[in-house]
Amino acid sequence: MPGRWIRVMEAARLVNREGAQVEGHDLALFRLEDGVYALDDICSHEFSRLSEGEVWEGEVYCPKHGSRFNIRSGQVTGLPATQPVRTYPAKEEDGWIYVLWEG
Repeated sequence: MPGRWIRVMEAARLVNREGAQVEGHDLALFRLEDGVYALDDICSHEFSRLSEGEVWEGEVYCPKHGSRFNIRSGQVTGLPATQPVRTYPAKEEDGWIYVLWEG
């Protein structure tokens, strides 16, 4: 079954980063200069919410141990994490943030 676009939150709420849920799944939403992005909200190293981390130059820093992830790709850019986090297509349309959900 192909994914479907799910309306997640009003676009005005997403200034920098924000946690959200889609069908019970925790996501971290980010606004960068080139658009909006969605990642799993749990660090792949150890349970910690990426939506609570600092954002710097397209990366999110895990608040627990400092692992870094590329917001656009989910790839690890700094240890101790070694596994990427899943990304989801996201878009802003008509004042809302949508995520392509295949759950």
